[in-house]
Amino acid sequence: MVNITLVFSTALIFTALGGIMSERAGIVNIGLEGLMVAGAFASAVTAYYSQDAGFGKASPWIGLIAGMLFGVLFALLHAVATITFRADQVVSGIVINFVAAGSTLYLTKLLFEGAGQSPMVKERFYKWNIPLLSDIPVLGKALFVGYPTTYLALILVGVIYYLLFKTPFGLRIRSVGEHPSAADTVGIKVLRLRYIAVLMSGALGGIGGATIALTTTSSFSHNTISGQGFIALAAVIFGKWNPLGALGAALFFGFAQALNNFIQLFGFSNSIPSEFIYMLPYVLTILVLVGAVGRAKAPGALGEPYLQGKR
Repeated sequence: MVNITLVFSTALIFTALGGIMSERAGIVNIGLEGLMVAGAFASAVTAYYSQDAGFGKASPWIGLIAGMLFGVLFALLHAVATITFRADQVVSGIVINFVAAGSTLYLTKLLFEGAGQSPMVKERFYKWNIPLLSDIPVLGKALFVGYPTTYLALILVGVIYYLLFKTPFGLRIRSVGEHPSAADTVGIKVLRLRYIAVLMSGALGGIGGATIALTTTSSFSHNTISGQGFIALAAVIFGKWNPLGALGAALFFGFAQALNNFIQLFGFSNSIPSEFIYMLPYVLTILVLVGAVGRAKAPGALGEPYLQGKR
């Protein structure tokens, strides 16, 4: 159960970290779902063509990079709309979700002769056994037999935390999200930092989507992501815009999805409509948010556009 929880949590961790970067800089990113869809599409298609071209075991890594770049491309659209043209950030994020969903499905059908799903990727990520540690009774199989992307996600939690709270760059990011006019007064380039933060969000969201396509599904279709981006957004809020808090929230939501699969192993699940079982993670997400919203304090300037030179 622990191992399955980590598998389901991995994409949420990546995407939630991306959401934290964007929102810590003051830009609401409702478009995390779209970024994941874009990343899943690009990674699955690129990995498929890479394996056909003979890149072998490098194919999933090439796909992962492609997913990251495609996520950055869609994040750039969000950044231009919200930072340069000061469009409503929530509306822009919703548009990104629709554009990503529609364009990737269209491109899939265009590339694969009308099929609604990309071909299965044979050269995908497989679980690694960490020598010695994986032999530990009980905990070994649970914690030290996993996908390389899972370990990368856990490492990035520490990296992003250090970046945000222990470096001058992180202090500047947080300052433009809390009080951009004060940051501008001391010479911090508010718009530039917001662009960087949103593009980092796109990269991490794209990797989050790629993680799903290159591990559990091995392909891309219209339902590959299925609301995972919105759950990642919930993890950002529940985690109080802190990487460590988001990690805990992502693990909780990952456990909810693992529980969903676990329940179906028992006979009594046959008497429960499958729709109720599938909606379990989303119901838990709503219940958690209801309890967390009142206690979560967002960055002070979150959602507020900024005009360069404004005091």
